[in-house]
Parts: sequence; structure tokens; C-alpha cells
Amino acid sequence: MITLRPAAERGHANHGWLDSWHSFSFAGYNDPRHVHWGPLRVINEDRVQAGQGFGTHGHRDMEIVSYVLQGALGHRDSLGNEASIVPGEVQRMSAGTGVTHSEFNYSRDSTTHFLQIWIIPSRTSLTPSYEQKTYTDADKRGRLRLVVSPDGRDGSVRIHQDAWMYAGLFDADEHALHELAPGRLGYAHIVRGSVTVNGQALQAGDALLYEDEARITIAQGNGAEVLVFDLPRTA
Repeated sequence: MITLRPAAERGHANHGWLDSWHSFSFAGYNDPRHVHWGPLRVINEDRVQAGQGFGTHGHRDMEIVSYVLQGALGHRDSLGNEASIVPGEVQRMSAGTGVTHSEFNYSRDSTTHFLQIWIIPSRTSLTPSYEQKTYTDADKRGRLRLVVSPDGRDGSVRIHQDAWMYAGLFDADEHALHELAPGRLGYAHIVRGSVTVNGQALQAGDALLYEDEARITIAQGNGAEVLVFDLPRTA
């Protein structure tokens, strides 16, 4: 079964400094039909205005992935990490027993646009940790490049869950296929542009949820950036 999750049906909150779209229940957006998909718990599409950001706050027992699309996201945490995340980079923070951090757009005149992704770990009370890696457009062009995995395979960042995240860029006749093993869930999220996924024409913010399906097919992209998740049924 393949279920369409249209972009316009996501939760939405505009706080002035932050414009956020929620694919799953989050903060003031509560939708019992969309709480999580397997261990995939959060995909927030956030736009942070210049000179604004998230003050210091805490997390625990969550794998947090940041994927920047535009601008830069400044990061500081209680582990001693201080970094700037820019397009092409993937940051992973395992909150484990507890970590505090802040995220800020230090630009004076441009918006930071990024995806905040949370994945429920397979074990709780882990030691907090941090990782950040770069994946060029060439790495993702016309293919699904592994960027998040449980074992760090192929230079991906490592999370504590049997979940795999791929990123790809598609134009014209570029295409890709991802096979789903029996019993696995899939999730395809259109980051930007337009593309056809399993025969459905999709736009930025749209997603497809896969259950008892064998493959995810991507074709006919127009400035498309796509994230694909291969997930267990339970966290």
C-alpha cells in the first residue's frame, strides 16, 4: 500500500521568526493519524529568519538529524561541539541520556531553510554523541546516496536504529530504484522541485508512505531533491 501525504495537509506553525511545517504530530500540532512511521518520528521543514534561532533546550533518547537546504545553521551543544551546518552537510546528534543544544541563524539578511528529522533509537540511555559529514551534489546526482545508517556504511552518519536514509537529486531522465525488503516500511519525502515517484507526480513537501511494497521508484525530476527512508515497522 502506498499512501500520499500532501504537503498542504501537514501541520503548520508560523511564529514570525520561525515558519515550520510538521509531517508528524509536533508541539501544538496533534494528529493521531500521523504520529510516526515506524521509528521516523519528526520531519519538520523549518525556515528561520536572519538573526533568530532556537535557544538552549534539551533532548534525550532521540536520534536527531539536521539537513540544511539554504543558508547556514549554527550549532552549539553541551558536548562541546560548535559548528555551522550548510547545504550538503548532514548532522547527527544522538541525545541518549541527555544533551542540551542551541541552533541559530547568524546571518544578517538571509533565511536558513532546513529539515529537522527525529528517529526513535532502538535503545535508550545511550551515551550522547555527535557527527557531521558532507555530501556533494555530485554524490547525490541521479542516484540515492546513503547518508544515514545503523552501521556508518559508505561514509554515512551512524544512528542507533535499523533505519536508512538516502538523498538524491533528479532532473530530466535521471532515475533511481530502491528495493524494500519484506516487512520493511518506506517513506519518500520531496525536499524541493517536482518528481514522479511510483507513478505519482509530487511537489516539494509531498511524501509517500510505503507498507508491504517492494520498491520505491523515482523518475522525471525537475530540480528535485528527494529523501528516502527504509525503516523497520516498529521502533
